[in-house]
Amino acid sequence: MNRRSLAGRLTALAAVTATLGGCASDGDDDGAASPVSAPPGTTARRTPDSGGTSARTPRGTLLVTDFGSDTVTFVDPVERGAAADLGSVRVGTAPYGIALGEDGTAWVATAQGVAAVDTRTRERTALIRYRTDTGPVTTGEYRGGGMGIALSPDGSRAYVGVNVPGGKGTLEVVDTERREVTRVVPVGRRPFDVDVSRDGRQVYATNHDSFDVSVVDTDDWTARRIEVAPYGTEGGLGSWLKPHYTAVRPWDGALLLPFEGERLAVVDPGTGRVRIEEMTANTHQHGVTAGADGTLYVVGTGPIDPSEDDGPSLTVRSPDGDERVVPLVGPHETVTLSADGRTAYVSGGFTRDGYWNGLSVVDVATGRVTRLPVGERPLAVAVLGGDDREVVQ
Repeated sequence: MNRRSLAGRLTALAAVTATLGGCASDGDDDGAASPVSAPPGTTARRTPDSGGTSARTPRGTLLVTDFGSDTVTFVDPVERGAAADLGSVRVGTAPYGIALGEDGTAWVATAQGVAAVDTRTRERTALIRYRTDTGPVTTGEYRGGGMGIALSPDGSRAYVGVNVPGGKGTLEVVDTERREVTRVVPVGRRPFDVDVSRDGRQVYATNHDSFDVSVVDTDDWTARRIEVAPYGTEGGLGSWLKPHYTAVRPWDGALLLPFEGERLAVVDPGTGRVRIEEMTANTHQHGVTAGADGTLYVVGTGPIDPSEDDGPSLTVRSPDGDERVVPLVGPHETVTLSADGRTAYVSGGFTRDGYWNGLSVVDVATGRVTRLPVGERPLAVAVLGGDDREVVQ
């Protein structure tokens, strides 16, 4: 369907959206390093003294953020059932995005601060508080605090998009060695995603509620706004037709933002020009990632209008624009690739109602899907240390 036909429904949708705020939850974390803890129904394996786990973390292990809890969960994608869950680590309330450093440190954006997790010992080693005032610590879709997060190419900085409920967000810059926030840059509203250019000279914050991408120069820390609104901005905060996540195209640095399984916005971050290409999935879209060859993987969360739109899916879009649409069961949020690019891990967490506790494991070549129950509203996924094993499906 053409989303221009949705204009008449946007006002009604705005009223519904305004009622979907997150539930309040008092933060109880004092900022000290936390031992391994287990979500309901699982057992975290510990060493007697260190608080870390006694089991070695295998290469290719997945680390997922539990947006419905205060943990990240280690997942063995080869195993099935309870054996896939390798235990969890407390990081802070409602963890959202995750970025993995080459040294094995995972940087996690939570409602309370940026958590550093040593993935080898499976323990949190720091919680770096935000300098931005985000109000009370809460949970749910509209909670304040960190959302998208990314690392500079040399790993010396972590960039986190911080949501300020009811106002514009910020990009906070974390020195990963000193483990402190060194700079705060104003960006747009609700920075769902943060990405970095290949040369590290620019950081991109994708701002859901202001229909734009903030391009931040890492030399002078100035920010430029590029509006990305292929359906216009009618409906404002109540509109469904806003940007969510961005992929950086490997060969030219273009920013790729999918919309509704109908349109792909191709943004030149230098000139600010936006070109629109056609897509085919006909479903509301969120997460996106690009493979090393430029193949695009896009998560369809499901229909805005079930009478006209298609259900959840994973679109696999080749560099020349050809698309395969793999149907999924239930809403999903983000997608991450295995190191060899043969498997896509699609999280079932979803920022809105309708999430499920697990991942869809997609064989890219065949489109075969295996559902892997794990975590508590798993939202973002990182693959640890490469993948040197076959995933048995």
